[in-house]
Amino acid sequence: MKTCAEGKIPVVFDTDIGSDIDDTWALTMLLKSPELDVKLVVSDTGNTTYRAKIAAKMLEIAGRTDVSVGIGVHQSNRRGRQYEWVKNYELDSYAGTVYSDGVEALIETIMNSPDPITLICTGPVTNIAAALLREPKIAEKARFVGMHGCIRRRHMGDVIAEYNVRSDPKALQKVFAAAWDITITPLDTCSFVKLRKEKYKAVWECRDPLVQALMENYRIWLKSSSESWRKTWETESSILFDTVAVYLAFSEDLLVMEELGVKVTDDGYTVIDDEARTVRCATEWKDLSAFEDFLVERLTGRQL
Repeated sequence: MKTCAEGKIPVVFDTDIGSDIDDTWALTMLLKSPELDVKLVVSDTGNTTYRAKIAAKMLEIAGRTDVSVGIGVHQSNRRGRQYEWVKNYELDSYAGTVYSDGVEALIETIMNSPDPITLICTGPVTNIAAALLREPKIAEKARFVGMHGCIRRRHMGDVIAEYNVRSDPKALQKVFAAAWDITITPLDTCSFVKLRKEKYKAVWECRDPLVQALMENYRIWLKSSSESWRKTWETESSILFDTVAVYLAFSEDLLVMEELGVKVTDDGYTVIDDEARTVRCATEWKDLSAFEDFLVERLTGRQL
């Protein structure tokens, strides 16, 4: 892992926060990871202004208004499932910098950095494809770490076209064609991450303001879920896919990594192909329980 002079890894976080709640968990984990130096958070796909509001408010609560927020490529005005949390929040109130052109902010952050940037992507990579089109040289100064794809298996059964890929497969094709190093956690590993019982209780009971904001968002998010999901609020989390991408930005210790040729098909599948671009893939867990313990400790400061 490439670090800056202070020993931290400089990071840009590109996220579709405000759809699945796991992006909010991932941002919380990111802000509580001392190995990472977050430079910029960029909202990706759909209503990117709504998404940027969630990111900005979370950063504000974390006391991290030194982190800039970028509004990514705007595609719709649709309200997301966490809208209630930011319905009265205005980006103009954010004490840090908000960039209306998040793609340009991403490019400038990477190109102006004295150290290589780690780009953590936890949604469809529409912004990243747009950035590569404007400035292909970003791939020479960054590495890509993403939550994308389904290689061999997932926790519910068959190999599928994973959401982050099928939402914009051509964008990921552009990302995979770029010259940077690429690491991904496909559903083969990240779809197994879920906190239950005492592990979840430790997060639920945590009094840290940022974790409380996370739990408030989780309650709001669950309101639009099925009744069976809503009943799990006090006992378990949803699947925390994106937290694994944050972990891979600074460690691979708990995962089995493989170098695989991976082709992105036009219908959103990630297929092993020896002729395709080599991608570093987290395909199995060495110790999933240890990762769950690590995640709880990272969020709450409490060892189980």
